[in-house]
Amino acid sequence: MKKLSVLMLLFVASFKADAQDISLKKGWKFAVGDSAQWASPTYNDQHWQAIDLSYNWERQGHPNYDGFGWYRTRVVIPASLREKSFLKDSLRLNLASVDDNDEVYLNGTLIAKYGNNGGSNIKDGNYGPRSYTIAANNPAILWGKENVLAVRVFDTGGDGGIYGINFSLAMADVMDNVTVNTDADFEYGDNNSLSKSVKLITKNQYQYQGKLAFKVTDPETDAVLYEKTNPAAFTIGKPFTYSFSIARLAKKSYTITYTFTDEKSGKSVTHIETTPYILTPYPSAKPKINGAEVFGARSGNPFLYMIPATGKKPLVYKATGLPEGLKLDAATGIISGSVAAKGDYPVTFTVSNKLGSKTKKFTISIGDKIGLTPALGWNSWNAWGLSVDDSKVRISAKAMADKLSQHGWAYINIDDGWEAENRSADGKILANSKFPDMKGLTDYVHGLGLRMGIYSSPGPRTCGGFLGSWQHEDQDAQTYGDWGIDYLKYDWCSYSEVTIPKPDLPALKKPYEVMQASLGKIHRDIMYSLCQYGWGDVWEWGANVDGNSWRTTGDIQDTWQSMAGIGFDQGKAAPHAQPGHFNDPDMLVVGKVGWGPSLHTTRLTYDEQYTHISLWSLLASPLLIGCDMGHLDKFTLSLLTNDEVLAIDQDALGKGASQYVKNENYQVWVKELKDGGKAIGLFNTTDKYQTISLDKADPVLKGYTKFRDVWQQQYIITTGKAFSAKVAPHGVMLIRVEK
Repeated sequence: MKKLSVLMLLFVASFKADAQDISLKKGWKFAVGDSAQWASPTYNDQHWQAIDLSYNWERQGHPNYDGFGWYRTRVVIPASLREKSFLKDSLRLNLASVDDNDEVYLNGTLIAKYGNNGGSNIKDGNYGPRSYTIAANNPAILWGKENVLAVRVFDTGGDGGIYGINFSLAMADVMDNVTVNTDADFEYGDNNSLSKSVKLITKNQYQYQGKLAFKVTDPETDAVLYEKTNPAAFTIGKPFTYSFSIARLAKKSYTITYTFTDEKSGKSVTHIETTPYILTPYPSAKPKINGAEVFGARSGNPFLYMIPATGKKPLVYKATGLPEGLKLDAATGIISGSVAAKGDYPVTFTVSNKLGSKTKKFTISIGDKIGLTPALGWNSWNAWGLSVDDSKVRISAKAMADKLSQHGWAYINIDDGWEAENRSADGKILANSKFPDMKGLTDYVHGLGLRMGIYSSPGPRTCGGFLGSWQHEDQDAQTYGDWGIDYLKYDWCSYSEVTIPKPDLPALKKPYEVMQASLGKIHRDIMYSLCQYGWGDVWEWGANVDGNSWRTTGDIQDTWQSMAGIGFDQGKAAPHAQPGHFNDPDMLVVGKVGWGPSLHTTRLTYDEQYTHISLWSLLASPLLIGCDMGHLDKFTLSLLTNDEVLAIDQDALGKGASQYVKNENYQVWVKELKDGGKAIGLFNTTDKYQTISLDKADPVLKGYTKFRDVWQQQYIITTGKAFSAKVAPHGVMLIRVEK
């Protein structure tokens, strides 16, 4: 986490572009620093740097720069823009997302600031989307002439600037505040049927009356399967609800298009979504033991592990070969205690119910390494942001215990926003009023057999503006130990304020070395997650500072552009994954996300979500759920409980996948597994169905005779000289090959 990741929430609905919209994506100039002269339309900016608004300023020649930066561009605003509009009263300026706060000047006049969210200082920080409305009669607007637009940005830490997709200027439209809300869950019926209700919602007083067109399309054939048009009327506080049912769907995703057209204005709004399809088989009632094959702990430190098993309850757990100092609760499967002697201890788990029993070989490794497989857990940020509190964490922990822990999920991690405003008189970090009893909360999580995580920064302040650990590292580590914390996410944030400008490698490593030394002084195993966005090729040195994982990238968003851009760019980091030390391409964006307090269904299609989980598992990444755990819909639950997919992520060899094939239509990524097999992801990177083939004589497949569809957990009968799969747009075929 770097900042409040709500990029492009302006696009929850996909609006039809108005022909009168003026794109502002190109032609910008940029300079670091700050001067009042830079707002002036007469200022000569010809010597400034040309900049691409698709990316932050760090990626364009200003690594690690925090502070002020200015953007300038020139644009002619034709009078016809106003004359041809239905509503002629306001001009709408879209600036994608600002990182962190902004002031906007038009021809030298301040016309907007701080996202219209209040605040008295540009340095307060207000990361997020920007859309400003300016009265059409504002004298700052030069109709029919060239205008100079200047944006003053202040970055509090991490990435900075204005960047994203939607940079445009248009007249305010009657459809600007209309949303086709599709956040309700799909309901699953007999014969693979789906039903759902959607709503037309507005914030306008305008009385909308028109027609809602509903269309279902098969993206594989482009065939229209169903069409219907219904009258629709709605206004503020009185939404229009449309319910539908689709019968007998195959195991693939279909496209649903909703288009509302207002009769009076002739304006339309369109929203497109896809349908879910569940591949993960329902768990058997017979016992089955899941999870990794190894767990590491340090000698003498508290030990906590819950045997992950599915099957009809009640289950009875047994373990033979437990090292001295550990005990098993036969009713819960929770192993606790402490082991003094180092060594690898072979253990056999047995889980039984009335339908039978199942055994599994397991290794408890007591030594100097922990986190021998990537962390499986939940982090509060991508759902709740700074609105996280004790209740949300308890709800998440209970949901994980009830629905996910039997598949190996174990960590409940509180991100930014838990810290009190001030330390105690003796310098001790305190929790704020949202967390009245952090030790009690941790005990509750431990009582469920789960482990507890927390968040801090090596700087004076966290990214959210709360207290960091600067010059209090020993105290904070001891406090975490006293509370019973098992995981620490350590986020660079404001550390730029206290280190050298443009830090070199020793300066990048230093804060993480300092905190690691502090963690080493307490008698507790704390997974150490480095978060500094991949600076200095952290994958090359993260293990040297004892990081169990390290962020390789900036913040993820719930879009294909973001997820795929991050996931398919992990090739350089992949070779550095190893037991105890893993690359972290950021948290998952499936389910209900939103960065708090308002949530929405992820904007990834269902095919893209299969790609997301498959790719992260191939990369041996920490899998940290970022959604509302109190609202796990059936599809999201199926994504997170496929034990064969999770086994790829948790493979004891600890290798990350490498990119084997890349072309304009698809990519193939290959991961070596401990048993000698391979996991292979065939990814369609286009928006059309693709057939992806691999010759069986190819080195990656040569000698392998068994091909298993991992998501459906079934072997594939293959004939001929090649293995081929028809893969959905932005989708994946994940296979495991065996000899």
